[in-house]
Amino acid sequence: MRNEPLITRLSDDFRWPGGRRVAVIFNIAYEAWSDGQAPGIGPMGNVLKAGFFDTNAHSWASFGLNRGIHRLIGIAQRHGIKTSVMVNGVICERDPATVRRIAALGHEIVNHSWGMDVIPVYFDEPGERANLQRNHDILVATADVAPTGWISPRGTGSPISSRLLAEAGYTHHGDVNDDDRPYVMDFGEGKRIAGIPLTMDVNDLPTCIRYGQGPRHMLDLFNDTFAAFRERETVPLMLDVTAHTHVLGRPSGAWVYDEIMGIVKAASDVWICTRDEMARYVLAQQKEST
Repeated sequence: MRNEPLITRLSDDFRWPGGRRVAVIFNIAYEAWSDGQAPGIGPMGNVLKAGFFDTNAHSWASFGLNRGIHRLIGIAQRHGIKTSVMVNGVICERDPATVRRIAALGHEIVNHSWGMDVIPVYFDEPGERANLQRNHDILVATADVAPTGWISPRGTGSPISSRLLAEAGYTHHGDVNDDDRPYVMDFGEGKRIAGIPLTMDVNDLPTCIRYGQGPRHMLDLFNDTFAAFRERETVPLMLDVTAHTHVLGRPSGAWVYDEIMGIVKAASDVWICTRDEMARYVLAQQKEST
């Protein structure tokens, strides 16, 4: 295998199934932190002194497991839309029944590392391989479905993550931001993987937490972006709509996810798909053209 991939990007005349030019993926980030860890961000602006456990941020993030995931999955079910759900391995220990239910309903399970604090760039190669395998195994055992895709916490893989994922048989990952459409990474010996950008255009975490905007601002962002994609562009494009269970999973924000799903579902010129479906289509099309 090659250490560095040969990259093939999609041409401007590429189209999604049915000749559609725009594809939309609905992501749900179902996230947790390792035991004894809390997120580095939360609803409070003043940061605690170093070395103190942030009980406020920990409790805020725990909402996703208790309530947020059920609200967002319920919205997707009402619309009949299959989502791509990023799942940390530690959640399989804390709430295996919900992980099983998500898979049983037909949503895609995306491997999201052990916890949000377990980021591949921190590992050496053996450590990264072990983390990938550990999470893969527990997701398979819990959901009875083998994940085909990976997204690192923070979208921050290591310089070798793409190769390790391709070696492990994964078909896609989202640790890329250098395109507005997916592309194929070929490491040789039949090891190919689709890099599917995890776009930040319509994502509740930067919108509502980093930039401090209200949920309605995300709806406005979506409407403007969606209109630009369909009315001002001529090339194939993809758009992620991402909701974190501990952010937009609350009643104050979940309605936005509901509204956006309704808008996209009514657009007959748009392909709604999971990340797995997109990867399979791109890899098949690229294989046919080489």
